[in-house]
Amino acid sequence: MQVTAQRGAGPLQTAIRIGKHQVLSDAPEALGGENSGPEPHDLLAAALAACTALTVTMYAKRKGLALIDVRVRIGHGQIDGAYELQRHIEFVGALSADDKARLLDIANKCPVHKTLSGTIRIQTDAV
Repeated sequence: MQVTAQRGAGPLQTAIRIGKHQVLSDAPEALGGENSGPEPHDLLAAALAACTALTVTMYAKRKGLALIDVRVRIGHGQIDGAYELQRHIEFVGALSADDKARLLDIANKCPVHKTLSGTIRIQTDAV
């Protein structure tokens, strides 16, 4: 899978292609953008939220847990010299404390969480 990004219609807008999907990213008006899409850090937070919800839901279905919904909220920003993602997960359904603890453990195993928690290398070339 390749993701491509190129300049969009606005002064700071970026058109992102992910397979057959297209997403716009932009900066807020205060920074010279048109606020026509989420900022890049918002997309990063959204990836963590979506991956968490998907991973937990798949596990709960496979194990027959009474999970009706999972709601994930990600706060993010620069704090004390580091970029921090604060993840809040709400499990909806008739779940025991043990079920919730297991689902939290599974949430920490979602691929995006593992990627963000591990070593990341970015190799760049330019033409």
